[in-house]
Amino acid sequence: QVQLVESGGGLVQAGGSLRLSCAASGRTFSMNTMGWFRRAPGKEREFVAAIRGTGGNTYYAEYADSVRGRSSISTDSAKNTVYLQMNSLRPEDTAVYYCAADLNLSRSLMMREGAYTYWGRGTQVTVSS
Repeated sequence: QVQLVESGGGLVQAGGSLRLSCAASGRTFSMNTMGWFRRAPGKEREFVAAIRGTGGNTYYAEYADSVRGRSSISTDSAKNTVYLQMNSLRPEDTAVYYCAADLNLSRSLMMREGAYTYWGRGTQVTVSS
């Protein structure tokens, strides 16, 4: 089993920044793909960003169009933690942000919530206008 715990959410004004963290524990060797998804009030959960390790210090990442250019996903393998840095936040970024993990997801699958086995409980991000 893999346990994921998100942190770093909060209330921020539009234009501000937040860095979300997702700490993994347990059988972390069984995953190399980490994703962030979010669910806004009254909406379906949607993809935000994902990153996959391909060996050594090589990674590739994907971003949703809605956050590309404003967000950056990164990982610290020594800490088993993945980060989502979000800048220029907008009120429409308000949502519960979830971390997800799995193993060897392709570029297309890493953007699909159904492809992930492990999920955290989420952290609330609220952006005020």
